[in-house]
Amino acid sequence: MRILVIIVFIILIVAIIRQFIDNKSKSKGTKPDGEPKPKNGNGYAKWIGGGLGWAFGGPIGGILGFAFGKMFEDMNQGPLGQKGSMQADFNVSLLVLTAAVMKADGTVKKSELDYVKAFYVRNFGQHAEQYIGMLREILKQEINVREVSMQVGQYMDYSSKLQILHYLFGISKADDHFHHDEVDLITRIAGFMGINATDFASIKAMFVKEVDSAYKILEIDSNASDEEIKKAYREMAVKYHPDKVSHIGDDIRKAAEEKFQEVSSAYEQIKKQRGIR
Repeated sequence: MRILVIIVFIILIVAIIRQFIDNKSKSKGTKPDGEPKPKNGNGYAKWIGGGLGWAFGGPIGGILGFAFGKMFEDMNQGPLGQKGSMQADFNVSLLVLTAAVMKADGTVKKSELDYVKAFYVRNFGQHAEQYIGMLREILKQEINVREVSMQVGQYMDYSSKLQILHYLFGISKADDHFHHDEVDLITRIAGFMGINATDFASIKAMFVKEVDSAYKILEIDSNASDEEIKKAYREMAVKYHPDKVSHIGDDIRKAAEEKFQEVSSAYEQIKKQRGIR
């Protein structure tokens, strides 16, 4: 009988010790078998974090800190404009504003997510999956659109801001319908970023088609002369030329070609209507 009691006692001691070891393993971020326990978003943080400049600070840095942890929080305490790439700053700004527009009407639609996936696969290739992973984390955060947009407006060049605006309208039209809440939010984002009214109307007209959309794209009145239209086309071709955003990477330049084609299509439409040669 005494031997049986001793055996039961030993079994209990062993069970307690094993439970203690398992708890310690979990608290250190490892599984019981010794494999590292994955941390939510950590891989994305390491992947993008080292390349950021001004986006590491301010409102955008704060959102990244909540989404990806202490690495971004620590960097957010420092000054803006650290050494980093303009492409990384552009991409992260685009992700944060994308999340804001997708959540504008209270729901994240599958059509919008599919549009975003297709865009990143088409323009960022092998890195598309990392961007989508980051977007999923950012969608969980509260976004102060005014502060984020003003940060982008302060540090990003004008051509890049126009490219972001073009992309945001594309998201809004992902399901072939424009939603008032999303368009209203994009309008406010454009204002906070410092985009002027005629440029906003031009890009909006590329998606919201009306009788005079072609003229709006060229930022000219429908009563303009043929020579004025030709001049407007040349000016808009320069403004929206893909080379204007080549400094933030070939991927973004490739995406900008769609906007440039809209200008050419608008000009061809007007030429056909007027018989201009």
